[in-house]
Amino acid sequence: MHKVLITGITGLIGRRILSSLLMQHPEWQFCALIRPQTTRSRLVDAPETVRLVEIDLADTNSLKEFLFTNDFDTIVHIGALRGGRRATRQDFIKSNLFSTAQMVEYCLAKEARLIFCSSVGVYGAIPKELPAGMATEKNPDNYYHYTKIEAEKVINKAVLTGLKAAIVRPSITYGTRDRGFPYQLVKLVHHHRFPLINKRTWIHLCNIEALVRAFSWLADNNWRSGLTLNVADREPIQLHALVDFISRQLHNRNYPAYLRFDRRFFSWGEKTARLMGNELWTSRFELISKSWFYDVSEYYQIMESEGHQPHYTIPEFKLTIEEIGRASCRERV
Repeated sequence: MHKVLITGITGLIGRRILSSLLMQHPEWQFCALIRPQTTRSRLVDAPETVRLVEIDLADTNSLKEFLFTNDFDTIVHIGALRGGRRATRQDFIKSNLFSTAQMVEYCLAKEARLIFCSSVGVYGAIPKELPAGMATEKNPDNYYHYTKIEAEKVINKAVLTGLKAAIVRPSITYGTRDRGFPYQLVKLVHHHRFPLINKRTWIHLCNIEALVRAFSWLADNNWRSGLTLNVADREPIQLHALVDFISRQLHNRNYPAYLRFDRRFFSWGEKTARLMGNELWTSRFELISKSWFYDVSEYYQIMESEGHQPHYTIPEFKLTIEEIGRASCRERV
Protein backbone atom coordinates (compact mmCIF):
# COMPACT_ATOMS: atom_id res chain seq x y z
CA MET A 1 0.00 0.00 0.00
CA HIS A 2 1.30 3.45 -0.94
CA LYS A 3 2.06 5.56 2.13
CA VAL A 4 2.07 9.36 1.94
CA LEU A 5 3.27 11.94 4.44
CA ILE A 6 1.89 15.45 3.91
CA THR A 7 2.56 18.72 5.72
CA GLY A 8 0.69 22.03 5.73
CA ILE A 9 -2.88 20.68 5.70
CA THR A 10 -4.29 23.54 7.80
CA GLY A 11 -3.54 26.02 5.01
CA LEU A 12 -5.52 26.56 1.81
CA ILE A 13 -3.03 24.75 -0.42
CA GLY A 14 -2.37 21.74 1.79
CA ARG A 15 -6.05 21.29 2.66
CA ARG A 16 -7.13 21.22 -0.98
CA ILE A 17 -4.31 18.95 -2.08
CA LEU A 18 -5.01 16.45 0.70
CA SER A 19 -8.72 16.39 -0.23
CA SER A 20 -7.86 15.80 -3.88
CA LEU A 21 -5.43 12.97 -3.13
CA LEU A 22 -7.93 11.32 -0.80
CA MET A 23 -10.56 11.35 -3.55
CA GLN A 24 -8.11 10.03 -6.14
CA HIS A 25 -6.61 7.34 -3.94
CA PRO A 26 -8.84 6.21 -1.06
CA GLU A 27 -6.69 3.07 -0.89
CA TRP A 28 -3.55 5.02 0.05
CA GLN A 29 -2.48 5.59 3.66
CA PHE A 30 -2.09 9.25 4.62
CA CYS A 31 -0.26 10.76 7.55
CA ALA A 32 -0.26 14.52 8.18
CA LEU A 33 2.07 16.56 10.36
CA ILE A 34 0.36 19.40 12.21
CA ARG A 35 1.64 21.99 14.66
CA PRO A 36 1.13 21.14 18.34
CA GLN A 37 -2.05 22.67 19.78
CA THR A 38 -3.64 23.06 16.33
CA THR A 39 -7.33 23.78 16.89
CA ARG A 40 -9.72 21.10 15.70
CA SER A 41 -11.69 23.63 13.65
CA ARG A 42 -8.71 23.87 11.28
CA LEU A 43 -8.85 20.11 10.70
CA VAL A 44 -12.48 19.72 9.64
CA ASP A 45 -11.45 18.54 6.16
CA ALA A 46 -9.18 15.78 7.49
CA PRO A 47 -11.14 12.52 7.80
CA GLU A 48 -10.46 10.03 10.55
CA THR A 49 -8.61 7.83 8.08
CA VAL A 50 -5.78 10.40 8.02
CA ARG A 51 -3.27 9.87 10.80
CA LEU A 52 -2.49 13.21 12.48
CA VAL A 53 0.85 13.68 14.21
CA GLU A 54 1.73 16.81 16.18
CA ILE A 55 5.26 17.95 15.34
CA ASP A 56 6.59 21.46 14.88
CA LEU A 57 8.67 21.55 11.70
CA ALA A 58 11.21 23.70 13.54
CA ASP A 59 11.83 20.80 15.95
CA THR A 60 14.19 18.91 13.66
CA ASN A 61 15.19 16.36 16.31
CA SER A 62 11.58 15.25 16.80
CA LEU A 63 11.02 15.38 13.05
CA LYS A 64 14.02 13.14 12.36
CA GLU A 65 13.01 10.64 15.05
CA PHE A 66 9.48 10.47 13.63
CA LEU A 67 10.61 10.08 10.02
CA PHE A 68 13.09 7.29 10.64
CA THR A 69 10.64 5.29 12.75
CA ASN A 70 8.05 5.31 9.95
CA ASP A 71 7.92 4.25 6.31
CA PHE A 72 6.64 6.52 3.56
CA ASP A 73 6.75 6.18 -0.21
CA THR A 74 6.05 9.86 -0.94
CA ILE A 75 6.45 13.04 1.08
CA VAL A 76 4.35 16.04 0.00
CA HIS A 77 5.99 18.93 1.82
CA ILE A 78 3.78 22.03 1.78
CA GLY A 79 4.02 23.32 5.35
CA ALA A 80 6.17 26.38 5.99
CA LEU A 81 6.56 29.45 8.12
CA ARG A 82 5.13 32.17 5.89
CA GLY A 83 6.05 35.79 5.30
CA GLY A 84 4.44 38.60 7.26
CA ARG A 85 4.73 36.87 10.63
CA ARG A 86 6.77 38.22 13.53
CA ALA A 87 9.54 35.66 13.36
CA THR A 88 13.33 35.81 13.34
CA ARG A 89 15.64 34.73 10.55
CA GLN A 90 16.54 31.65 12.60
CA ASP A 91 12.84 30.76 13.01
CA PHE A 92 12.44 30.75 9.23
CA ILE A 93 15.63 28.72 8.74
CA LYS A 94 14.57 26.07 11.25
CA SER A 95 10.99 25.76 10.00
CA ASN A 96 11.57 26.01 6.25
CA LEU A 97 15.15 25.03 5.51
CA PHE A 98 16.22 22.55 8.19
CA SER A 99 12.92 20.65 8.01
CA THR A 100 13.27 20.28 4.24
CA ALA A 101 16.87 19.11 4.61
CA GLN A 102 15.66 16.50 7.09
CA MET A 103 13.08 15.22 4.62
CA VAL A 104 15.67 15.11 1.87
CA GLU A 105 17.90 13.00 4.11
CA TYR A 106 15.01 10.63 4.80
CA CYS A 107 13.98 10.31 1.15
CA LEU A 108 17.56 9.54 0.10
CA ALA A 109 17.92 6.88 2.79
CA LYS A 110 14.51 5.28 2.16
CA GLU A 111 14.32 5.87 -1.63
CA ALA A 112 11.08 7.82 -1.17
CA ARG A 113 9.83 10.58 -3.48
CA LEU A 114 9.71 14.21 -2.39
CA ILE A 115 7.21 16.72 -3.83
CA PHE A 116 8.17 20.12 -2.48
CA CYS A 117 6.02 23.25 -2.47
CA SER A 118 8.29 26.22 -3.03
CA SER A 119 7.10 29.62 -4.28
CA VAL A 120 7.54 32.07 -7.14
CA GLY A 121 8.83 34.20 -4.28
CA VAL A 122 12.26 32.72 -5.06
CA TYR A 123 12.39 35.49 -7.69
CA GLY A 124 11.65 38.08 -5.00
CA ALA A 125 8.38 39.93 -4.57
CA ILE A 126 9.04 41.60 -7.93
CA PRO A 127 11.12 39.54 -10.43
CA LYS A 128 14.17 41.14 -12.02
CA GLU A 129 12.96 40.07 -15.46
CA LEU A 130 9.54 39.32 -16.94
CA PRO A 131 8.25 36.77 -17.41
CA ALA A 132 10.32 35.13 -14.67
CA GLY A 133 11.50 31.70 -15.77
CA MET A 134 13.94 28.97 -14.85
CA ALA A 135 16.98 31.09 -15.76
CA THR A 136 15.78 34.21 -13.90
CA GLU A 137 18.03 35.36 -11.08
CA LYS A 138 16.79 34.50 -7.58
CA ASN A 139 16.25 37.32 -5.12
CA PRO A 140 16.21 36.59 -1.36
CA ASP A 141 14.43 39.83 -0.46
CA ASN A 142 12.91 38.48 2.77
CA TYR A 143 13.42 35.54 5.13
CA TYR A 144 10.63 33.46 3.59
CA HIS A 145 11.96 33.83 0.05
CA TYR A 146 15.53 33.21 1.25
CA THR A 147 14.61 29.91 2.89
CA LYS A 148 12.70 28.74 -0.18
CA ILE A 149 15.74 29.48 -2.36
CA GLU A 150 18.05 27.62 0.01
CA ALA A 151 15.65 24.67 0.35
CA GLU A 152 15.57 24.33 -3.44
CA LYS A 153 19.38 24.28 -3.44
CA VAL A 154 19.41 21.43 -0.90
CA ILE A 155 16.93 19.45 -2.99
CA ASN A 156 18.69 20.01 -6.31
CA LYS A 157 22.05 19.03 -4.81
CA ALA A 158 20.53 15.80 -3.50
CA VAL A 159 18.96 15.08 -6.90
CA LEU A 160 22.52 14.72 -8.22
CA THR A 161 23.09 11.88 -5.74
CA GLY A 162 19.86 10.01 -6.46
CA LEU A 163 16.99 11.86 -4.80
CA LYS A 164 13.67 11.59 -6.64
CA ALA A 165 12.19 15.06 -6.19
CA ALA A 166 10.02 17.67 -7.88
CA ILE A 167 9.59 21.34 -6.99
CA VAL A 168 6.35 23.28 -7.45
CA ARG A 169 6.42 27.09 -7.38
CA PRO A 170 2.90 28.51 -7.06
CA SER A 171 2.09 32.15 -7.52
CA ILE A 172 -0.35 33.86 -5.13
CA THR A 173 -3.37 31.59 -5.01
CA TYR A 174 -7.08 32.35 -4.98
CA GLY A 175 -10.07 30.11 -4.38
CA THR A 176 -12.87 29.26 -1.99
CA ARG A 177 -11.94 29.84 1.68
CA ASP A 178 -8.78 31.72 0.76
CA ARG A 179 -8.07 34.66 3.06
CA GLY A 180 -4.90 35.97 1.45
CA PHE A 181 -4.10 38.81 -0.95
CA PRO A 182 -6.89 38.12 -3.52
CA TYR A 183 -9.56 37.91 -0.83
CA GLN A 184 -8.35 41.14 0.76
CA LEU A 185 -8.23 42.79 -2.68
CA VAL A 186 -11.91 42.01 -3.26
CA LYS A 187 -12.89 43.33 0.18
CA LEU A 188 -11.03 46.59 -0.40
CA VAL A 189 -12.52 47.07 -3.86
CA HIS A 190 -15.97 46.25 -2.52
CA HIS A 191 -15.72 48.99 0.13
CA HIS A 192 -13.93 51.46 -2.18
CA ARG A 193 -10.74 51.37 -0.11
CA PHE A 194 -8.29 50.01 -2.67
CA PRO A 195 -5.81 52.54 -4.09
CA LEU A 196 -5.44 51.65 -7.78
CA ILE A 197 -2.31 52.75 -9.61
CA ASN A 198 -3.04 54.71 -12.80
CA LYS A 199 -0.48 52.92 -14.96
CA ARG A 200 -0.51 49.58 -16.75
CA THR A 201 0.52 46.93 -14.24
CA TRP A 202 0.42 43.16 -14.83
CA ILE A 203 -0.09 40.58 -12.09
CA HIS A 204 -0.19 36.79 -12.23
CA LEU A 205 -2.46 34.89 -9.86
CA CYS A 206 -3.01 31.15 -9.48
CA ASN A 207 -6.37 29.42 -9.25
CA ILE A 208 -5.98 26.87 -6.44
CA GLU A 209 -7.32 24.19 -8.81
CA ALA A 210 -4.31 24.69 -11.09
CA LEU A 211 -2.04 23.96 -8.15
CA VAL A 212 -4.07 20.95 -7.07
CA ARG A 213 -3.71 19.54 -10.60
CA ALA A 214 0.06 19.97 -10.44
CA PHE A 215 0.38 18.02 -7.18
CA SER A 216 -2.12 15.38 -8.30
CA TRP A 217 -0.22 14.82 -11.53
CA LEU A 218 3.09 14.52 -9.68
CA ALA A 219 1.58 12.07 -7.18
CA ASP A 220 0.22 9.87 -9.99
CA ASN A 221 2.97 9.93 -12.59
CA ASN A 222 6.62 9.24 -13.18
CA TRP A 223 8.67 12.35 -13.95
CA ARG A 224 12.30 13.34 -14.30
CA SER A 225 13.91 14.04 -10.96
CA GLY A 226 14.63 17.72 -10.47
CA LEU A 227 11.51 18.81 -12.37
CA THR A 228 10.58 22.37 -11.37
CA LEU A 229 7.27 23.96 -12.34
CA ASN A 230 6.09 27.55 -12.07
CA VAL A 231 2.32 27.32 -11.56
CA ALA A 232 -0.16 30.15 -12.15
CA ASP A 233 -3.09 30.97 -14.41
CA ARG A 234 -2.46 30.66 -18.16
CA GLU A 235 -1.81 34.38 -18.62
CA PRO A 236 -1.19 37.41 -16.42
CA ILE A 237 -3.84 40.10 -16.20
CA GLN A 238 -3.75 43.86 -15.95
CA LEU A 239 -4.48 44.93 -12.39
CA HIS A 240 -6.91 47.65 -13.45
CA ALA A 241 -8.84 45.12 -15.56
CA LEU A 242 -9.19 42.80 -12.56
CA VAL A 243 -10.23 45.63 -10.25
CA ASP A 244 -12.84 46.84 -12.75
CA PHE A 245 -14.09 43.25 -13.14
CA ILE A 246 -14.48 42.93 -9.36
CA SER A 247 -16.27 46.27 -9.18
CA ARG A 248 -18.68 45.35 -12.00
CA GLN A 249 -19.51 42.05 -10.34
CA LEU A 250 -20.24 43.73 -7.00
CA HIS A 251 -21.55 47.17 -8.01
CA ASN A 252 -22.39 46.91 -11.74
CA ARG A 253 -19.88 49.63 -12.66
CA ASN A 254 -16.15 50.14 -13.08
CA TYR A 255 -14.00 51.20 -10.16
CA PRO A 256 -14.25 54.96 -9.40
CA ALA A 257 -11.73 57.21 -11.11
CA TYR A 258 -11.08 59.19 -7.91
CA LEU A 259 -9.50 56.07 -6.36
CA ARG A 260 -6.82 55.83 -9.06
CA PHE A 261 -3.49 57.27 -7.96
CA ASP A 262 -0.17 58.31 -9.46
CA ARG A 263 2.74 55.91 -8.98
CA ARG A 264 4.48 58.45 -6.73
CA PHE A 265 1.91 57.64 -4.03
CA PHE A 266 2.93 53.96 -4.08
CA SER A 267 6.63 54.78 -4.22
CA TRP A 268 6.22 56.91 -1.09
CA GLY A 269 4.29 54.13 0.67
CA GLU A 270 6.88 51.48 -0.20
CA LYS A 271 9.77 53.65 0.96
CA THR A 272 7.99 54.48 4.22
CA ALA A 273 7.28 50.80 4.90
CA ARG A 274 10.93 49.92 4.25
CA LEU A 275 12.16 52.65 6.61
CA MET A 276 9.83 51.28 9.30
CA GLY A 277 11.10 47.75 8.68
CA ASN A 278 7.57 46.56 7.90
CA GLU A 279 8.05 43.63 5.52
CA LEU A 280 4.33 42.98 5.09
CA TRP A 281 3.42 46.51 3.99
CA THR A 282 6.52 46.80 1.80
CA SER A 283 5.38 43.70 -0.06
CA ARG A 284 1.80 44.98 -0.31
CA PHE A 285 2.85 48.26 -1.91
CA GLU A 286 5.07 46.39 -4.37
CA LEU A 287 2.40 43.89 -5.36
CA ILE A 288 -0.15 46.58 -6.26
CA SER A 289 2.18 48.99 -8.04
CA LYS A 290 4.65 46.85 -10.02
CA SER A 291 4.32 44.04 -12.56
CA TRP A 292 4.97 40.41 -11.64
CA PHE A 293 4.34 37.45 -13.91
CA TYR A 294 5.94 34.12 -14.74
CA ASP A 295 6.75 31.61 -17.46
CA VAL A 296 4.25 28.79 -16.87
CA SER A 297 4.63 27.16 -20.28
CA GLU A 298 6.04 23.84 -19.04
CA TYR A 299 3.23 23.39 -16.52
CA TYR A 300 0.55 24.01 -19.16
CA GLN A 301 2.30 21.82 -21.68
CA ILE A 302 1.96 18.94 -19.20
CA MET A 303 -1.61 19.76 -18.20
CA GLU A 304 -2.87 20.24 -21.75
CA SER A 305 -1.27 16.94 -22.80
CA GLU A 306 -3.43 15.36 -20.07
CA GLY A 307 -6.56 16.97 -21.52
CA HIS A 308 -6.97 19.69 -18.87
CA GLN A 309 -8.25 23.13 -19.83
CA PRO A 310 -6.13 26.16 -18.88
CA HIS A 311 -7.15 28.50 -16.07
CA TYR A 312 -7.83 32.19 -16.71
CA THR A 313 -8.18 34.74 -13.90
CA ILE A 314 -11.20 36.27 -15.61
CA PRO A 315 -13.81 34.79 -15.29
CA GLU A 316 -12.57 32.26 -12.70
CA PHE A 317 -11.94 34.96 -10.09
CA LYS A 318 -15.74 35.17 -9.75
CA LEU A 319 -15.56 32.43 -7.09
CA THR A 320 -13.62 34.70 -4.76
CA ILE A 321 -15.88 37.67 -5.53
CA GLU A 322 -19.04 35.65 -4.87
CA GLU A 323 -17.69 34.50 -1.50
CA ILE A 324 -17.25 38.14 -0.45
CA GLY A 325 -20.74 38.92 -1.74
CA ARG A 326 -22.26 36.12 0.34
CA ALA A 327 -20.40 37.31 3.44
CA SER A 328 -21.70 40.86 2.92
CA CYS A 329 -25.27 39.57 2.64
CA ARG A 330 -24.90 37.70 5.92
CA GLU A 331 -23.58 40.86 7.61
CA ARG A 332 -26.65 42.82 6.51
CA VAL A 333 -29.10 40.20 7.79
